[in-house]
Amino acid sequence: MINIKKLTKRFGEHTVFNDLDLQINQGEIVAIIGPSGTGKSTFLRCLNYLDSANSGTIAINDVEVNCQQPKKSDILALRRQTGFVFQNYALFNHLTAEQNISEGLKVVKGLDNQQAQQRALSILTDIGLADKANQYPAALSGGQQQRVGIGRAMALEAELLLLDEPTSALDPVWVNEVLNLIKQLAQQQQTMLIVTHELQFAHEVADRVIFMADGQFVEQGPPQQIFNHPNDPRLKAFLTQIGIQ
Repeated sequence: MINIKKLTKRFGEHTVFNDLDLQINQGEIVAIIGPSGTGKSTFLRCLNYLDSANSGTIAINDVEVNCQQPKKSDILALRRQTGFVFQNYALFNHLTAEQNISEGLKVVKGLDNQQAQQRALSILTDIGLADKANQYPAALSGGQQQRVGIGRAMALEAELLLLDEPTSALDPVWVNEVLNLIKQLAQQQQTMLIVTHELQFAHEVADRVIFMADGQFVEQGPPQQIFNHPNDPRLKAFLTQIGIQ
């Protein structure tokens, strides 16, 4: 379903990552872990062109982007196949929870106001925030804001959800409500690629875990293998550093 080949990203003379390959099957949950500064979030952002890769190809179903010579129409088609959940919620402060979800439905999906509102209210019900539909982000907790952010991505019915450290900006008291929502999506077989520092969560939810370091996919496999039987010395050192090994 998702096929990434030889993806390369540079900032000036600095290479963030080089020649990364990744295939993800429909319904698969893939978590990317690793130390800060290794390119995990940049890789995720390149997959829907929030950042542009320098070379390689990104294919989701029948949509393919050649990153050396991308066409605007291909980029737009790629974005319609993906939903992005940001670290810092990225909600519009002047819009209500309902409007934050319905706006994307009107712009991306072309729904009229009534259709978009009905879909947004349905999503808010699904994520347990129906009573917050008319609240502005400033009146919501961090956990509620992130759930609205996830709901906005869900509403687009994207083939692939990209989640960039979805709990990193949250106080500990709000983390579980967001993780529980992501677990619900996993049970519905929503295809997801998650960059996370919540290793226990990755162990519980992911079908596959990728350890990324030095701009490379160093080791990948089922959570049981990655966390209990690591092979690469860099992965072993990382797990030891955070107290797992």
